[in-house]
Amino acid sequence: MKLLTVTIPCYNSQDYMRHCVETLLPGGEEVEILIVDDGSTDKTGEIAEEYAEKYPGIVRVIHQENGGHGEAVNTGIRNASGKYLKIVDSDDWVDGPSYEKILDLLRQVVADGQNLDMLISNFVYEKVGVKRKKLMNYRKAIPIGTFFSWEDVKNFKLWQYILMHSVIYRTQLLRDCGLELPKHTFYVDNIYVYQPLPYVKTMYYLDVNFYRYFIGRSDQSVNEKVMLGRLDQQIRVNKIMYDSYDLSKMENPHLRDYMYQYLMIITAITTVLLIRGETKENLALKKELWQYMKAQNPKMYHHMRHELLVGRLLHMPGKTGRDCIIWCYKIAQKIFGFNS
Repeated sequence: MKLLTVTIPCYNSQDYMRHCVETLLPGGEEVEILIVDDGSTDKTGEIAEEYAEKYPGIVRVIHQENGGHGEAVNTGIRNASGKYLKIVDSDDWVDGPSYEKILDLLRQVVADGQNLDMLISNFVYEKVGVKRKKLMNYRKAIPIGTFFSWEDVKNFKLWQYILMHSVIYRTQLLRDCGLELPKHTFYVDNIYVYQPLPYVKTMYYLDVNFYRYFIGRSDQSVNEKVMLGRLDQQIRVNKIMYDSYDLSKMENPHLRDYMYQYLMIITAITTVLLIRGETKENLALKKELWQYMKAQNPKMYHHMRHELLVGRLLHMPGKTGRDCIIWCYKIAQKIFGFNS
């Protein structure tokens, strides 16, 4: 068994995938780099095979019919040979010194026979044209440099929710929880992080800036204009997350509170984008989403509807209320650098 599998979902990634792979190769034979060619029509498959031929003990390639980012991740989970699994998108990369520290820690965990379900680290927004890079870290939110459980998770801020870029999961945990991401759907990264959380018992936060999240291409799925054209998929992901668990019945209060917070953030993003669309159809979809949540689980709906940020602020009435919401959203955009 490899120590770590890094799955790289690739679709028409010929222009940037080499940089991603090259930053992962220093992991050596302990690391499996699993490139999933998701039905690419350019030279992605050829480049992947080139690396597999040059590094046969490290790089493995799976070619499949196009199923979208989620299905590429599913393929990685099903085929990973590493004890731990990391997803790195083909236009992103990892920091070398941080990578070494990540592997050192995983080696020690395995050597000591310790149980570690989720390893958390920082990521950096590598935004085009911006000299000062935005760092997402979890200092003051969770213990640093030690094993901890949900009982120790008490201080997460709304903007500190864990993203796919932040986590390395134990591979078997992802299989045991039955995670299956939907095909041909964007924004499934949030499902990937959210659904396994109740299965996570032990965590470790390594305060290193490991993942470099490239943002700024006009065709990226997180570009705001692109997101506004895919609101149906954002809504679909939101509903899948809402239906995953009845949080009102979750016994562990710390896990429950964090998952509520995560769900509220995603619902806030969906709601703001629907308002941002500025059409009657989108406003009707906003109303339908909240009615859906009420019908599916009234207790969860009541909790979220009366929470200040999601439930009250995002339901300010009239055009003046919507303008205020959009203004707040733009301010947050400038501060945190997302969706731009």
